[in-house]
Amino acid sequence: MNLNKYSKQKWQNALKLRKNNQFQEAEKELKEALEEQPHHPLLNASLAQLYLKQGRVKEARILAESVLTQAPQYPQALYVLGEVYLQEDHIDDALQCFQQAHEHDPSPYVTLGVVKALKKKDRNQEALEMIDGALLNNRNHIGLLKEKAIILDRMKSSDEALRIYERVKDLDPDDSFAAKAVYKLRSLKRPAHEVIQELQKVLNLSSHKDDAQLHGLLGEKLREAGRFKEAADEYKKAYELAPDNVFFIKQEGFCRNRLKEYPEAIRLLGEAFRRDPTDFIVKKTIKKLYSRTGDDKGLIQLIEDTLKEHPHNVKLMGTLKRLKKNFSIE
Repeated sequence: MNLNKYSKQKWQNALKLRKNNQFQEAEKELKEALEEQPHHPLLNASLAQLYLKQGRVKEARILAESVLTQAPQYPQALYVLGEVYLQEDHIDDALQCFQQAHEHDPSPYVTLGVVKALKKKDRNQEALEMIDGALLNNRNHIGLLKEKAIILDRMKSSDEALRIYERVKDLDPDDSFAAKAVYKLRSLKRPAHEVIQELQKVLNLSSHKDDAQLHGLLGEKLREAGRFKEAADEYKKAYELAPDNVFFIKQEGFCRNRLKEYPEAIRLLGEAFRRDPTDFIVKKTIKKLYSRTGDDKGLIQLIEDTLKEHPHNVKLMGTLKRLKKNFSIE
């Protein structure tokens, strides 16, 4: 089924709006197109993907599954379902969806879905092979290159990771993630206090004061130096500048915990947990925090709230059941 001229224009408008994080406007464009062609799989799968971007996981899943009942191998719907499974910590199901999608659409975007699932299973070598295969036809694809560098860094191949990040930086000088990675890898053999002082000077410059990645890197270096208060403040700045980056709020929460600022640590890590309940370290820490403060009902409420956003997360259901049994709560 082809998009008609009206729907195609609306779909293209939605793509542009989504790239600029104008999600409500993008949703409006897609829904207007769906009034014209209500059963078109591309429009419905695109809307499901938009829901996912907004954290509306349940709606994304329902819509993706409805597309797949009509077109069982539709790659974009399979990709969305794979992302849903990732968020629910069903890694094998996610990998299967991404691999099925890749059979029909071996684009870099879908390849990166397979890579994400392989990384979750610590199958880093397979992930690298997937990326290298995709790079044969897309040698300057920034997303593929960055993911390769991330995996190489994880595998302790720091020099090779640095070379790739430098290449990304050459291809896109405005890529703050690559710039941060280059700075971080180059500083590995330098004294910590020198790196901290240099980062502080850089962030005082008007051209870098709003760079979330550099604030995050400074937070990391301060945390490694045991300067948890300063580190927490830097992670807070980073999160204010990049509120979609859950990593920053997690790290601030860990720092507040080390500072024994327990109510604030609970607030921050609770928000991180609601957004990403698959993070085992966050889950473990938040449980200890609630235990320390004696607020068992607060922990149960947090898990119940999280399940509303991630209703198919079986591990969360099991945790909630055990907690209610332990505290005799119906």
